[in-house]
Amino acid sequence: MTGRPASQFINREASWLEFNRRVLEEAENPRTPLMERLRFFFIFHSNLDEFFMVRVASLIHQLQQGGHKRDPAGLTAAQQLDQVLAKVRDLTAASERLFFQQLVPALSKESFRIFQLGDLGPSQRSYLDDYFSREVYSVLTPIAIDESGTFPRLAGLAVNLAVHLTPEKEGEPSPRLAVVQVPTRLPGLLRVPGSDPIGFVWLVDLIREHLGSLFRGYRVIEAAQFRLTRDSELELDDEGYSDYMQMLEAELTRRRQARPVRLECAADTSEELIGRIQRGLGINDPLLLRVRGPLDPRPLLSIVDMSGAGHLRYPPLPPLLHPVFEQQRDIFELIRESDIVLHHPYDSFGPVLELIERAADDPDVLAIKQALYRTSGQASPVVAALIRAAEGGKQVTVLVELMARFDEERNIEWARDLERAGAHVIYGLMGLKVHAKILLIVRREPEGIRRYVHLGTGNYNERTARIYTDIGLLTGAEEFGSDASGFFNTITGFSEPPAFHRLITAPGGIRQAVRTMIRREIDRVQSGQRAGITAKMNSLVDPEIIQELYRASGAGVPIRLNIRGICCLRPGVPGLSENIRVVSIVDRCLEHSRICVFHNGGQEEVYLSSADWMQRNLDRRVELMFPVVQPHCKERIIHDLEAQFSDNQQARFLRADGSYGRVSAGGGRAFRAQERINASLAEEHARLRRTTPVRFVPLEGK
Repeated sequence: MTGRPASQFINREASWLEFNRRVLEEAENPRTPLMERLRFFFIFHSNLDEFFMVRVASLIHQLQQGGHKRDPAGLTAAQQLDQVLAKVRDLTAASERLFFQQLVPALSKESFRIFQLGDLGPSQRSYLDDYFSREVYSVLTPIAIDESGTFPRLAGLAVNLAVHLTPEKEGEPSPRLAVVQVPTRLPGLLRVPGSDPIGFVWLVDLIREHLGSLFRGYRVIEAAQFRLTRDSELELDDEGYSDYMQMLEAELTRRRQARPVRLECAADTSEELIGRIQRGLGINDPLLLRVRGPLDPRPLLSIVDMSGAGHLRYPPLPPLLHPVFEQQRDIFELIRESDIVLHHPYDSFGPVLELIERAADDPDVLAIKQALYRTSGQASPVVAALIRAAEGGKQVTVLVELMARFDEERNIEWARDLERAGAHVIYGLMGLKVHAKILLIVRREPEGIRRYVHLGTGNYNERTARIYTDIGLLTGAEEFGSDASGFFNTITGFSEPPAFHRLITAPGGIRQAVRTMIRREIDRVQSGQRAGITAKMNSLVDPEIIQELYRASGAGVPIRLNIRGICCLRPGVPGLSENIRVVSIVDRCLEHSRICVFHNGGQEEVYLSSADWMQRNLDRRVELMFPVVQPHCKERIIHDLEAQFSDNQQARFLRADGSYGRVSAGGGRAFRAQERINASLAEEHARLRRTTPVRFVPLEGK
């Protein structure tokens, strides 16, 4: 790119679609094991579903409200929507080529085949006919479309069959239209017995084959698959509601009936039938997508998750147990001795669960306070331990964010379980989403009251802790304990925020702190001192922070950014951002940790955070940012962060025009950050076992 681009910012929707393109590229990558390619294919489509439900829905709302406001890249809502839909069509076409030209043949080569019903033998057809009669027929509900042509309320993301019918008897009414929803509780891919290779058929194909049994007296002229995506962004209005949960439940009910924002139809559907579907659902042409591949790829996960075929998957990545926890000593004693950093999923999440469960059962623990955004649901060991603690008479305070997107109903269920157990449950804060990750344990010890704190970049979810990269800090330091108490008291009561020693909060504080530290780096470089900024996060969108980074680049501060998803900053633009480099890593584990390193004249400061640099995180969410203080913990985090910028296998670099290119090894040694981090941690743990005296103190009751 020559010269400065028309806008200093990349449009956020375009940047997100570029991220999803990188996900699709992993499904295309022949170096990726086949089942993992299929999983990336599913993730690509799942991401796209959410994009329409939230971001495209938001653009449509803006259009309906006038749509004259421009985004930081200078685009109106109409311009953004046009660009988004054009990019989506290109990406969808690429995914279809991938599915039919690469994935399906590769599966067949490995003895997995998705059959058409006409390819099956008599015994297999007989088996499937019997399965339809026994399992499927009674679940189906054919719905006739009345003369007005208005469709019933159809579930979002469910596959439906639009059935065009004509009466078999003369004199009956003219051709009719009906809809049959494919049951979501039945397997979408059915295993075919006695087939070699291992065979499957789509449930929707089996239902289409037997439509005659649902519409006796009619002949099926045409039956075509279609799927709706509905607006799923919650719009809360507290007028008329005295209860936050009641308001949220009402909005969730409205979500299931929200307006469609996308209609996908099988590519071979006739124009007449598509027209009737569009008119019945009120969807115009721009929001219609003709699809050649599966409308709903979720059933493909049944192949991905089949037992066996280990050579078609990534090798196992068993979590490593930090050597300090191998000692038979009380976990509180271990945390008192030294801060402990855990880098998941390489480090086991087990010690975090052990701390919560130990606190629930320890008679010396007086109180447990925790902020929960997403857990693994009602079966979560975290929730179970908190319930047990409350039932045992401990003071348990849980700050539950009910509006964790698409987990709202699940959060309502387990929050009520906590209330029934006697926990004090705070259901979020009106106008602010609580996204902080913090646990405080208050314990009576011989020396007096002591507080233990866990802070992290990710959720208290033992399942996602196996596939998301996140960093957690366990500490017994008084400064952190005092700050944690002040944080919870501010959230649950009416007190003003105290002067924190370690914690930095949003709204307000994180933005100011980041701005101050960026400007300090400018002062350092201008005075001839060492300066630099290295940061990692999911998204960089906030215009003010981006402008501060541009100023730092112009002053000569070297800046390296690892942004997994959306990045609205343009790197490498002469006179604006030539000192900024941006990379993105898409690999087997989802990069989720947020880290900032400010070089500060050689006295490096390391911060972890629950917040990305986005307006919503900095201004409309309760977030936490905190320093890593002890030298061995700082060194560990910096080492792992540096590995991210050495990756030449899974990393892409961002160009000034918003596109990405692969980082090349250039004939050098291959370096894959996630593999290297795991290997280096294993080496560090082995060294610690050799050099650290091990104390084994029998625990009472063990």
